[in-house]
Amino acid sequence: MKQISKAFIILILTAISSVSVHAEPVRVIMFGAHPDDCEFYAGGTAALFAQMGHKVKFVSLTNGNKGHHLLKPDEIVARRKKEMQEVARILNIEYDYIDNNDGELQPTVENRKKVIKMICDWKADIVITHRSNDYHPDHRNTAIIVQDAAYMIGVPLMVPDGTPLRKAPVFLYMADGFKKPAPFTPDIVVDITSVIRQKLDAICANESQVFEWLPWIDGYEASLPADKKEKRKFVDNLYQMEWKAEINFKEAALRWYSSGQVENSDYFEAFEICEYGKIPAGEEIKQLFPMLPR
Repeated sequence: MKQISKAFIILILTAISSVSVHAEPVRVIMFGAHPDDCEFYAGGTAALFAQMGHKVKFVSLTNGNKGHHLLKPDEIVARRKKEMQEVARILNIEYDYIDNNDGELQPTVENRKKVIKMICDWKADIVITHRSNDYHPDHRNTAIIVQDAAYMIGVPLMVPDGTPLRKAPVFLYMADGFKKPAPFTPDIVVDITSVIRQKLDAICANESQVFEWLPWIDGYEASLPADKKEKRKFVDNLYQMEWKAEINFKEAALRWYSSGQVENSDYFEAFEICEYGKIPAGEEIKQLFPMLPR
């Protein structure tokens, strides 16, 4: 038998090590303030994770019972429950919510414990939520609740069943356009062009919102066509135009993709690393986000 070189052995061990990194699915949990928040901010990334066999869970910290101008709160909740499950089907993920009233979310210890348990039960590698400077009080308080859970998930006496996470997840913020006190920083950028239709389908599954509530509250209800197909086309165009305007994400995407890839892509989602969780290096980010080019 020929003698096996040391370099060849190192090569084999490196390959085995690389395979072991991906042996277990990446586990992602996203916390939005309302049903539909995760879809809008990170639905494409969720679709890519699920497509690759990884595990994704969306959680709304409220039941969304104020998000309508005509329906009563219990009617809204019933509709939004069905919409959440349709989103879960479209994206091939899990979807849950905490029964807090919309517009009344508070960063209580009770809510913190519920979030701690959800993160630990999911055995999350990645936790994603809003930033704490945002236009909506529920968004801000969701961010505070999740941030306050970041350290406590490792404290046995703070975890409701006493089973803490021994491996700290990476905590990330979803993108927003607010500048003060500090603008969003796109640390990780994901090209979602290949799943843009799936993201739009997931968003439009929230019919009570995108076809009724948001047109009314944002003042374009009169512009919405009556025909169902034309209405969907109107909403698709509205959101696609908005996302294409995120040129800062294209610039930041050059850190992860070649100039040719960026030039040929139209849609990106971006995330900012939260200092309260694990701070990943470049290669570790690519392990956690296996859709990024290597």
